[in-house]
Amino acid sequence: MKIEGRAKLVRIYIGEADKWHGQPLYMAILLKAREMGMAGGTVFRGIAGYGANSVIHTANILRLSEDLPVVIEIVDTDEKIQAFLPILDEMVKEGLILLREVEVIKYAGNSG
Repeated sequence: MKIEGRAKLVRIYIGEADKWHGQPLYMAILLKAREMGMAGGTVFRGIAGYGANSVIHTANILRLSEDLPVVIEIVDTDEKIQAFLPILDEMVKEGLILLREVEVIKYAGNSG
């Protein structure tokens, strides 16, 4: 697969404890993106954050949170991202989904 130039980035903000059919939602989203042949995705775990409910989730040792913020980023063509959005809408019950245009400078896998 080769992507050059304009592409789309979808960024999904959820909680680490969010689930989809018994598995972590972040992993379910990542696996679904791979199943759909998307170019790639990455999951980031935050150290602190809050969302629509204004509850602060933090890794502070005095207040151990088991629901730290998680961000998933997936980059691919507009067509593939647009096909993925309805699936995300079904999977993400609480959170934030952002979409932005990006320019891919380099996308290369291991040739070995």
